[in-house]
Amino acid sequence: MPVMKTAVYGCGSWGTAIAYTLARAGHEVALVGRDAEQIAEMRRTSENKKYLPGVVLPANLTPCTDLTEIATDVVFLAVPSHVVRETVVKIRSELKPAAILVNTAKGLEEGSHLRLSQVIEQEAPGHPVVALSGPSHAEEVSREVATAVVVASRDERAAEKVQEMIMTPFFRVYVNRDLIGVELGGALKNVIAICAGALESHKSLDNTKAALLTRGLTEMTRLGVAMGANAITFSGLSGLGDLIVTCTSRHSRNLRAGRALASGKTLTEVLDEIGMVVEGVRATRAAYELSRTLNISMPITEKAYQVLFENVSIETVLYDLMSRGKKQEYEDLK
Repeated sequence: MPVMKTAVYGCGSWGTAIAYTLARAGHEVALVGRDAEQIAEMRRTSENKKYLPGVVLPANLTPCTDLTEIATDVVFLAVPSHVVRETVVKIRSELKPAAILVNTAKGLEEGSHLRLSQVIEQEAPGHPVVALSGPSHAEEVSREVATAVVVASRDERAAEKVQEMIMTPFFRVYVNRDLIGVELGGALKNVIAICAGALESHKSLDNTKAALLTRGLTEMTRLGVAMGANAITFSGLSGLGDLIVTCTSRHSRNLRAGRALASGKTLTEVLDEIGMVVEGVRATRAAYELSRTLNISMPITEKAYQVLFENVSIETVLYDLMSRGKKQEYEDLK
């Protein structure tokens, strides 16, 4: 693929890892952030010391503070889910007509329960939107650990263009036509990861985690199908793949949040301690509210909501889940 000019908006760990990967694919990359001090330090040291210490930024990656002067056909959004809307509103006047917007956040908008592609389409009509998702911790991607992800869009040509431009020997990209499933998988797996962390401190070992991941995947699939997704998507990279890595990796903020909650800390204390966005907290609220609206059975999600927002103990919810009435394993997915 010919060298392109592209931009990544958001210079946290994931934005930096995406920008690094694009640069290693040979493109000219602008990494855009709001903190002028941080940007100046990155330009001086060729390193994002705050979020990805030790990763040397390639020479064709330029940290900067805005998109003005950057004429690019593809812009990657690497901001937390709860600021996607305001970010698109901020930058839309600086976009080239029909520029592709690639969302890399994993979540649902609070209140509206919209998928993030829907949020972007509302605020930037006329711009193709691509979702990038899958098991991909920034700490490993930026160190060229072999990684596989998916891209999905209502515009398949846009997805294929993104696939082609970001593929490297260490970053493999698949196209998935199921945008709904890809986005929901990325958002909902964070709910289960918080639960996985919480259970680790309560005499819950391998058997328990295996049960949690398996039944959690069932809930993710159940809600996804009700919202128009293809069930098979949840067996892929953006579903099962991302669920495994988020529930097991030392890099997982959601897993760490669950562990901290189990230690007796309040939700506020947990979020302050981690210091970065824990997407599963907002996703839990959104998924729980969606399950109520759509009348979908999601017992694990319901119990996660109770622990996070109603101060119910982990011991209580675990007992409640294990004491539920008898079920057929696949009765809800016929």
